[in-house]
Amino acid sequence: MDKLKILVVDDESRMRKLVKDFLTRSGYTVVEAADGMEAMDIFYDQNDIALIILDVMMPKMDGWQVCREVRMHSKVPIIMLTARGEERDELQGFELGVDEYISKPFSPKILVARVEAILRRTNVFAADEVVDAGGISVDKAAHEVKIDGVPIDLSYKEFELLAYFIENQGIALSREKILNNVWNYDYFGDARTIDTHVKKLRNKLGDKGEYIKTIWGMGYKFEVE
Repeated sequence: MDKLKILVVDDESRMRKLVKDFLTRSGYTVVEAADGMEAMDIFYDQNDIALIILDVMMPKMDGWQVCREVRMHSKVPIIMLTARGEERDELQGFELGVDEYISKPFSPKILVARVEAILRRTNVFAADEVVDAGGISVDKAAHEVKIDGVPIDLSYKEFELLAYFIENQGIALSREKILNNVWNYDYFGDARTIDTHVKKLRNKLGDKGEYIKTIWGMGYKFEVE
């Protein structure tokens, strides 16, 4: 398998070098951008980027703008870096489709662990797998879901949540377990995040949304009747 390519976007050259060194040592190919506009040029020019590590505060075009534009065209995983740890920034990031949120300063080893966890969840390493359950087909390579053969549009997190449910059919899953596996082991978000995503997912699945059962006081279970 070819090395997976990661785009690192940060206006601090020392930060880019630090991140690049650790990722390269872990077997990834790294491309760099010093500002948001350069990042978008690379994003449009290279269609094989597996993940983006994106700083918030940058000249010319900040991380929020980059994230918005990327999400108009792609569901590529995004890790947002910021010097601020305010909750409203995190909420804005997740609303825009950010997959992980890391505050500076951070441990490069933790960053690499997060990268690996996200790439496992996006199933880059098992890209030929297609899972079917009760007329719901999940194509992990194409990141595509079909209901009785008709494609439906899911956000990145909705896709990951559905895939996790289907892979754990018939198993009662606590909100904590879902957070740990879909939002990463050390995401300290509100469990209501899950309820919001489940509600949206059920709506998009139509009648098949009934497969996702609520277990009151605990969490959810995916079960095909």
